[in-house]
Amino acid sequence: MKPDPLLKTTSPLRPLPNLIFMSRWLQLPLYLGLIAAQAVYVVHFLLELWHLIEAAAGSQAALQQLISSIGYKVTTPVVSLNETIIMLVVLALIDVVMISNLLIMVIVGGYETFVSRMGLQGHPDQPEWLSHVNASVLKVKLATAIIGISSIHLLKTFINADNYSDRVLIAQTVIHITFLLSALAIAYTDKVMSGIAERKH
Repeated sequence: MKPDPLLKTTSPLRPLPNLIFMSRWLQLPLYLGLIAAQAVYVVHFLLELWHLIEAAAGSQAALQQLISSIGYKVTTPVVSLNETIIMLVVLALIDVVMISNLLIMVIVGGYETFVSRMGLQGHPDQPEWLSHVNASVLKVKLATAIIGISSIHLLKTFINADNYSDRVLIAQTVIHITFLLSALAIAYTDKVMSGIAERKH
């Protein structure tokens, strides 16, 4: 039986290229650190949710904790939950979830792209986007996630607009538009580069 010419035998790397290639594992502590940050976000989410439940049950201490955490300021003391406070707290919780999603994309996608394959092919819980992830796709997805997070922050600011100056409102709006234009530029650049690569093949 003749050996398949398409199957290439891999030769061991020389010492210096092997050292350079192995240096990718230096990123591992960074991803482990992001996992620890994810755990901190989970604790923060549960604490904020618990304060919301306690405030709904009538706890003044929990209500004041929520008001302080969301930066809600009023001229008269707040004695019970109102729709604005609930909305701001819920948006803060959504913000935590979206940042956690961003962390997952960076941890899983970055590890898969830059460190080592996870071997998740065929796994029932494999993320759909991970099957075709590369550095360009990861950048577009991260930019899109950042726009979502910025949108939540901007909505929180507009709901609580009385506590912000016009300068802050305009600055946050300009920053959000900048994020949006940056994401469009990244996506367009990726599309152009993909088209060039396809034409070369």
